[in-house]
Amino acid sequence: MDTLASLLHTSPAIAWMAVKIVIVFGGIFTLAAVFTWVERRGSAMIQDRIGPNRAALFGRIRIIGLQQLLADGLKFLFKEDLAPTDANKGLFWLAPFLAFVPAMLGFAVIPFGRSFVSGGTTYHLSVLDPGNGMGMLYPLAIGGMAVYGVLVAAWSSNNKWSILGGMRASAAMVSYEIGMSLAVVALFMTTGGYDPKDIIAAQGYLPWHWNVVPHFLGFIVFFTCMFAETNRLPFDFAEGESEIVAGFNTEYGSMKFSLLALAEYGHMMTASALIATLYFGGWQVPFVQNPTVALSITSFVLKLVFFAWVFVWIRWTLPRFRYDQLMHLGWKVMLPMSMVNLVFHAWRMSQGH
Repeated sequence: MDTLASLLHTSPAIAWMAVKIVIVFGGIFTLAAVFTWVERRGSAMIQDRIGPNRAALFGRIRIIGLQQLLADGLKFLFKEDLAPTDANKGLFWLAPFLAFVPAMLGFAVIPFGRSFVSGGTTYHLSVLDPGNGMGMLYPLAIGGMAVYGVLVAAWSSNNKWSILGGMRASAAMVSYEIGMSLAVVALFMTTGGYDPKDIIAAQGYLPWHWNVVPHFLGFIVFFTCMFAETNRLPFDFAEGESEIVAGFNTEYGSMKFSLLALAEYGHMMTASALIATLYFGGWQVPFVQNPTVALSITSFVLKLVFFAWVFVWIRWTLPRFRYDQLMHLGWKVMLPMSMVNLVFHAWRMSQGH
């Protein structure tokens, strides 16, 4: 411990990096866990039900069902861990981590607040320096890797329903990744780069200057594709409880199932952060030109939580599409829309707008 304390004292950069890692990954993990409760409580509100309200501390203390988080966590932790006889045991154990880790890492370059200067040193409020050359390409690349966790879980389970879920997940990724990427390329083109600091600065503090206004068509494409990327309704074909039992989740239980569930909500948090950063000014506070660091963090978190709630809201409002409708929407609607959006903004740039 003395060696660690000495290292942190002599290297403020390491100490600052450690603080950011704890804040970001701890915050995302906490939000993902809380939103498992928000999902259940929110669906109850939308469907005019009560929702979870029975779990209590010491049989007395109830806070609108929040104790259900603790109860579920303990249940998953101590539940017997089983695996199918014919499963590939190594990959079966590895798959939840392949799904969970990208969900957490995708947030690494997203600024969650305004950078500040102290003692002549600039401190960026993102785990990795946004100007390190990767920019917003990093979360998009990491997000594309998440499908491998689903595919490995599906194949290693040696279950026909799991295999169908894995095939659907890969098809959805291929169908929607292209349209989503073209929508973001148009935004990078008008911004002049893919550094998140530049994207946020270019949008400014006036809401009508945020990218959602000039890039509204691209926003619709990106927002829709995010539902397919995160396997959320109305695009949750990889799970499809009414059709393929639970898809790639079918053979999973205990903490492995819990990790797969947290991975989904982790992706939802990262997707919400990307929407806020790319199209809604990131940490910018509406009508406040130079917000304090605390105010900028609050603004970003509120935007993230709002879009995460929109994911929940849409899940319990819209029915699941048919599989042919998923393919039609991805290839014949989203892709042409993203191409029209890209050509339009390329024309605007050529005209000097």
